[in-house]
Amino acid sequence: MEPYKIKVVESIAFTTREERERAMRDAGYNLFNVPAALVTIDLLTDSGTGAMSDRQWAGMMQGDESYAQARSFFSLEAVVRRVTGYRHVLPAHQGRAAENVLFSTILRPGDRVPSNIHFDTTRANVEHNRGVAVDCVKDVAYDPLADVPFKGDLDVAKLDRVVAEVGKERIPLVMMTITNNSGGGQPVSLENARAVSAWCRRLGIPFFLDACRFAENAYFNKVRDPACAGLSIEQIARAFFDLADGCTMSAKKDGLVNIGGFVACNDAEWAGRLANALILMEGFLTYGGLAGRDLEAMARGLEEVLDERYLAHRVGQVRRLGERLLAAGVPILLPVGGHAVYLDARRFLPHLPQTAYPAQALTCALYIEGGVRAVEIGGLMFGTVDEATGTAHWPELELVRLAIPRRVYTDDHLAYVADVCAKLYRERETVRGLRIVKRPAVLPHFTARLEPLA
Repeated sequence: MEPYKIKVVESIAFTTREERERAMRDAGYNLFNVPAALVTIDLLTDSGTGAMSDRQWAGMMQGDESYAQARSFFSLEAVVRRVTGYRHVLPAHQGRAAENVLFSTILRPGDRVPSNIHFDTTRANVEHNRGVAVDCVKDVAYDPLADVPFKGDLDVAKLDRVVAEVGKERIPLVMMTITNNSGGGQPVSLENARAVSAWCRRLGIPFFLDACRFAENAYFNKVRDPACAGLSIEQIARAFFDLADGCTMSAKKDGLVNIGGFVACNDAEWAGRLANALILMEGFLTYGGLAGRDLEAMARGLEEVLDERYLAHRVGQVRRLGERLLAAGVPILLPVGGHAVYLDARRFLPHLPQTAYPAQALTCALYIEGGVRAVEIGGLMFGTVDEATGTAHWPELELVRLAIPRRVYTDDHLAYVADVCAKLYRERETVRGLRIVKRPAVLPHFTARLEPLA
């Protein structure tokens, strides 16, 4: 059962199919453009959409709104130092801001940034700062049917190939995302993190974590790796942080807050350079674009997320949704991840080629069918066109992510989601593909407009 009780409730919207069809047309077949008031179950993202605890709300009332050296910053700094071990803590208003502070400081044009798989904002921040984001996940990550325990692991042999191509001087850092969101929310093993850390130490290349789901990743290690079974979540998480030189974090995930993030490291020279960028982009060093109340809520959330009972329920709730979908024959990526279930759009809609954006078509169909809002992780998000040749490059996976907000929905809500998916799967031949009408140059999935194919 849930390791908490519900104190406040919020009404959800119930709409007609006609209302949803009209909303979809008005939105240009992009779920980011659909008003939340017309969404019944919102699984667009787990980022910043969770419910805060009574302790967090109480902390917000204690927020110190001083511009400089506020008490609330030191509350956050103490918790981040305890959890990560990093001395220098720089708050930012969310994860992509922390990424921009980092990459705008360390990247030179043409530098390579290897990762297991970069998520959308990470990749965009690397490329915006004229670097090249390189995915180095193990090949098994691209097999949606491979049911292996640590599918997010980074392939050290691929790191060797990046060095052979450009030299270690053109690799300012290696970034490891835990868990690996774009690959299905899959965890990274502590053993793999040790191997990557040793590789970086040998070549003198800094090693950073994208730590937005560090606690969920630690929980997977505890239940899947016998060597971690006797350790606490905090001990496992600290083992990961000790292997790296720093991290960025969107606290809107495992920080259990609606806004907030940070970048942290041990190197004083790097911290000084990052501080200059932070002041320019986000605000003074002790608030980083956040109110004092947000700093207090983040500090408490980073403590609460380490509760193993909470994590067992959180990961278990996502797993139960996956089990319901599998029982109905719905094709999903295996194994079920920590924060989301990923529908495999290629197998769900085999009649649609990748050029018809099957994952985006599926997200639109889910909303029209049952008011469920999800997000595409496929050709719209990661597809590119070579401007010189006109050649399109498509991602390996076409996924629809059903991201579960933390402490928000019950199993009954998710049973409804499973029923909508199952009904749509039975009627999958009716789903039409899409074409892009308007495609922005940066992060196109946020604001692109599409229309159904004839």
